[in-house]
Amino acid sequence: MIAVRGLTKRYGDVLAVDDLSFDVQPGKVTGFLGPNGAGKSTTMRVALGLDRSTSGEVLVNGRRCASFAEPLREVGALLDPGAAHPGRTGRAHLRVAARTNGLPARRVDEVVEQVGLGRAAGRRIKGYSLGMRQRLGIAAALIGDPGVLLFDEPVNGLDLDGVRWIRGLLRQLADEGRTVLVSSHLLSEMEQIADRLVVIGRGRLIADATTEHILSGLGRVQVRVRGAEPDLLLAGLREHGLAVERVDAHELRVENTTAEEVGRLAHAANVPLRHLSEVRQSLEDAYVELTGDSVEYHGGGAGRVAEGAR
Repeated sequence: MIAVRGLTKRYGDVLAVDDLSFDVQPGKVTGFLGPNGAGKSTTMRVALGLDRSTSGEVLVNGRRCASFAEPLREVGALLDPGAAHPGRTGRAHLRVAARTNGLPARRVDEVVEQVGLGRAAGRRIKGYSLGMRQRLGIAAALIGDPGVLLFDEPVNGLDLDGVRWIRGLLRQLADEGRTVLVSSHLLSEMEQIADRLVVIGRGRLIADATTEHILSGLGRVQVRVRGAEPDLLLAGLREHGLAVERVDAHELRVENTTAEEVGRLAHAANVPLRHLSEVRQSLEDAYVELTGDSVEYHGGGAGRVAEGAR
C-alpha cells in the first residue's frame, strides 16, 4: 500500500505539491492523472526517497522508502527509462540492481524473459530504442518481485504489441495482489486498465474514485438523433426542458437524457426517427472537465508549442 499524507513539496518559490493526500490500495491498478506540472512525478520521487518533502510524507507499506535496506524487494519503479548507464549492457545493468539488493543472479534471466528483451539484453544500452529502454526499466522494477510498483508513462515508445503487453502485465500484477500506481497521459489506456483514478492539478487533489464512478458521476450521456422533421423534433424536445443542439441540418444532439426518453418524446410528437443512439462520455472528456481549471501550459495556436516540466 502507498499512503500519501499531507504531502507538500516546494522548489524555491515553486509549489509543486500542495497538501496532497490519497491512498493506493493493493489488488488494483490506480491511474495517476494530471496536466503537465501537476506534481505527479514529484509525488513519485518523494515516494521513492529521491526527493525530500517540504512537509507531509509518503509511506510504502507503513514505512518511508529510504528506510528499506533492500528497497527493490519492497518497491519497484520506472520513472526515467534513460537513467541507465549507456555503456553497460542491459544484462549488466540488471546484475548491478540484483547484487546491490541481495537478489539471486537467476532473477536477471527471469525478468529479461518476462519483459521480452531477449538477445538485446547483451547489447549496450546506448544502442537501445526508447521502447527497449522502457522494457529494461520495467525489468529493473520487477527484479526484486516487489509488492508495490510505480510506473511513470510506461507505454511511451512501445509499439502496439508492447502496449498490449504492458496492459496485460499491469493487470496481472494487480490481480496478484500488488499495489500498482501508473501515471500516463494516454487516457484511452487508463480507461481500459485502471480500476481507480487519482487526478491532481497544480499539486492538489481533484478526484479520487473508481474509474467507473468518475465516468458515471461526471458522465454526460449524449443522444444523437435524426428525424424526418428535425425542426419539429427540436421544438418538441426543448418544450420538455431538454438541452438540444443542432449537429447539422438533420441531426440533433441532446444532453443528459437517454435514447429511450428521446424516442418516447419523438413518438409523442409524431416524428419518425431515422437514427437514435447514446454516446457516453469517455475518460478523456471527464479528464478535461475535471482539470480544465488546472492546466498550466496551454498551446498558443499554430506554430507555437507550450512546454513545461512535470
